[in-house]
Amino acid sequence: MKYSDYEDYNPSNDAMESAEDLASRRYGRKISHSKRHAKPKKDKHQEQKDHMKKEFQRAANKKTEAEAANTFGSKTKKFVDQAEDLVGRIAEWLREKIAENPMILVIAGAILLIIVVISSVSSSIGLFAGATDDVSVATTYTAEDSEILTVEQDYKDKESSLQNQVNRIENDYPGYDEYRYDLAEINHNPYQMAALLTVLYEDYTESEVINKLQDIFNGQYCLTTTPITEKRARMEARTGYNIVTNPDGSTSTQSYTYQVEVEYDYHILQVKLTNATMDSVVRSMGLSDDQMSRYELLLETQGNKAYLFGGDIYAIPDPGEYQDYEIPPEALTDTAFANMIREGEKYLGYPYVWGGSSPSTSFDCSGFVSYVINHSGNGWNVGRQTANGLLDHCTRVSSAEAKPGDLIFFQGTYDTAGASHVGIYVGNGMMLHCGNPIQYASINTTYWRQHFYTYGRLN
Repeated sequence: MKYSDYEDYNPSNDAMESAEDLASRRYGRKISHSKRHAKPKKDKHQEQKDHMKKEFQRAANKKTEAEAANTFGSKTKKFVDQAEDLVGRIAEWLREKIAENPMILVIAGAILLIIVVISSVSSSIGLFAGATDDVSVATTYTAEDSEILTVEQDYKDKESSLQNQVNRIENDYPGYDEYRYDLAEINHNPYQMAALLTVLYEDYTESEVINKLQDIFNGQYCLTTTPITEKRARMEARTGYNIVTNPDGSTSTQSYTYQVEVEYDYHILQVKLTNATMDSVVRSMGLSDDQMSRYELLLETQGNKAYLFGGDIYAIPDPGEYQDYEIPPEALTDTAFANMIREGEKYLGYPYVWGGSSPSTSFDCSGFVSYVINHSGNGWNVGRQTANGLLDHCTRVSSAEAKPGDLIFFQGTYDTAGASHVGIYVGNGMMLHCGNPIQYASINTTYWRQHFYTYGRLN
């Protein structure tokens, strides 16, 4: 039922209805022209109206002002009648004057043309301004910066708690012979989070979205522990005894040892953490076509607020063209370095897997560097080390002394003492490391500069 069907109908209600229709049409055009491959709008969704409520109100106010003169019943009709009579008398006067002096018609035509041109330009400017306003709304995070940052920190706190839970596994589940870890990296792209919440809530606040954060978190991460008991066999020593007859005819007992195979229970705790990724969570939420188009548009523009998360290592949806970097040929004249690069580049694009240390499991940062060192053919074998363990196999060198083939260490990338991340320095401010995925990366970004620890040359 429309507003005009009610007995208490008034033009402001009609204006609101018209404004909603207008804003919905403008929002649909905005989405279809702003994002490639966006599907055409099929229906008027209630979600659209919720998202564009501010535009509705502005349009409604303008409509109300424009139609206010038509709300006064007979007074309005009287005014219109008088205006029509006045126009008629002016027309009669013009006919008489034109008959006396035809040049008046030419002058009047010129004046009319000027009025039409000015009116057209004004209308175009108005339309352009309206379109610009629509595009700005569609591509911008509408929440306050402080709220966006607070909500982002809330989500990071949840991730930190999850990491602590993983770190406590062996204390919380004691008594196992082995702990098997299959752990995805804990991270998310903050621009994806802000884009999703903007689509769902528009100018959101922490109190509005706090429950939704938990839903998103539960959709992104799943930590499971599975106890496994295996039957295994081992050799154990046993003692046997023989009765020996001595030369004098007496007897004695002699002991001997022997090995027997014994079956026993071997207890394993399998720990698995999956990260479905923030983007996958968004796409499984049942958003409408228009909402998905808006989400993708906000990602492309970073909500017109790229400054919010510029220092976050995970703030880039695509980790980049990780195979694009070309190492200067002169650096590859060092045989040891060339061997490391030849081995390391085999795994470009492999995903980050916490605890991984081989091509079959993929790698984490220290697992990747350890594997490359051990398999580069340079005669090194450092075993499977942590980042801090690799530093113990190096002699520290200054930034000025660092050369391709040295290791580069970072601290504070997560809560641990000493070095927490390691890569292979390749020169010119670049490193080869296991980010997500294994890739070449600049060490001169804000994030890596803030966490730089030291360079190390393998002993």
